[in-house]
Amino acid sequence: MPLDATSARTRLLDTAEELFYSRGVQAVGMDDLREGSGLSLKRLYALYPAKEQLVEAYLRRRDVRWRGSLSAHVAGVGDPRDRILAVFDWLGTWFREPGFRGCAWVNGHGELGAASEVVARAAQDHKKAFAAYLKGLVAAADLPEALAPQLFLLAEGAMVSAGILGDPGLADHARAAAAALIGR
Repeated sequence: MPLDATSARTRLLDTAEELFYSRGVQAVGMDDLREGSGLSLKRLYALYPAKEQLVEAYLRRRDVRWRGSLSAHVAGVGDPRDRILAVFDWLGTWFREPGFRGCAWVNGHGELGAASEVVARAAQDHKKAFAAYLKGLVAAADLPEALAPQLFLLAEGAMVSAGILGDPGLADHARAAAAALIGR
């Protein structure tokens, strides 16, 4: 029995996320996606007429899950200043996941951002949302607004460096710097 459009789209996005994140967008061809998803090329192109659209959908869906997971983790912490530090704890857990390859949006932007406005926009939207989230945490902790971009840079630097160096302990160093910034 053929898959309905929603199930086929989910299967394709699951495959795209696994392959794009682990191997890189440009290294994955439509045949790889066909083979991994079990969908025909005709079905793939019916769902996403261009690979760029699939990359955007992958980044947007991952953004929702990534930010949701982060928010759920942080929400479990009572003290507003400790919520800021919980961001770095969550990053450390993420960095230690099997197959961690750094930030999907930095990776996608690095591969396609100069040539694809939609991929660049998806990466920018993700980073702006994360920065706004940190700004909200800083405000809730009654700390100076100027700390938010500093914490953002610490987190972003940890993500990029951990992805490149394969060192999940960088989250701990970023957390220590964040603690010093917020007086913890």
